[in-house]
Amino acid sequence: MSLTIEIINNSHHELPSYATEHSAGMDLRAFLPEQSITLQPGEYRLIPTGLSLALPSGYEAQIRPRSGLAFKKGITVLNSPGTIDADYRGDVGVLLINHSQAAFEVKDGERIAQMVIARHETVAWKPVQALSATVRGAGGFGHTGTS
Repeated sequence: MSLTIEIINNSHHELPSYATEHSAGMDLRAFLPEQSITLQPGEYRLIPTGLSLALPSGYEAQIRPRSGLAFKKGITVLNSPGTIDADYRGDVGVLLINHSQAAFEVKDGERIAQMVIARHETVAWKPVQALSATVRGAGGFGHTGTS
């Protein structure tokens, strides 16, 4: 099954695509035509992609870290996963942070994140006085005693 999504590509890079047949995410590339951006240790910046989307109602684009970039360089998406809502029409920016001890140069065309298109539901709240009982109940963080 395939979902058709309108996209504007203001960059000179190819459109996001799946690397393998069963990939969930598509790589996003930095659009930095004039100069690269250097992220110092602990620094974060919004990196443009040059892409704008028209997602259908009931869908979001999730912006997630690239595992290789996080593992090898300590670079990740700060608000992971970032959400692109269906009514947003601006540039898809990626909020990168450098968690390493070395400066990292983000170059034009570099694969900086991945994007997953996901369906979501909207909620209608129903106020009640009590919730149905479960075995777990209100047990929260660490309630099972296992690590």
